[in-house]
Amino acid sequence: MVTTLSVGAPASRRIERRNLIRHFVEMVVAMLVGMAVLGMAAAVICTALGHEGFLTHHAGLRGFVMALNMTIGMAVWMRYRGHGWAAIGDMGAAMFLPYMLFLGPYWASAISAGVLLVGMHVLMLPAMVVAMLHRRDEYAHNHHHHHHHVTSAT
Repeated sequence: MVTTLSVGAPASRRIERRNLIRHFVEMVVAMLVGMAVLGMAAAVICTALGHEGFLTHHAGLRGFVMALNMTIGMAVWMRYRGHGWAAIGDMGAAMFLPYMLFLGPYWASAISAGVLLVGMHVLMLPAMVVAMLHRRDEYAHNHHHHHHHVTSAT
């Protein structure tokens, strides 16, 4: 009786899991950088236009701007790392779907501004995981494997 032992499979799964986690952490950091840097730029623009604190007082718009800033930061990082536009679009949707989910109840005065902003941020993380699992092969491999896939059409 011949028994074969597959030693590479568990190691391969560990590497893929590590890559998935690394991608996730990198994208969260890129989101935070985008939110901070572009948020400061938005605040400076509002102040220069004579509307200091405008976004602070308009939570619905503030949530949109925050989701946009995070999406831009993440999209820039993902493109730099060699991801295609479809994956970037999925992650953009992961940023805006939670915002849209909370916006209606906020406008209907069923939830507060704090619930809108905190809720959308909390739900973005599992939404990102869903987007990553949708394209698991792209995220489970090392970033360097993506660079040859990037063309102007992707």
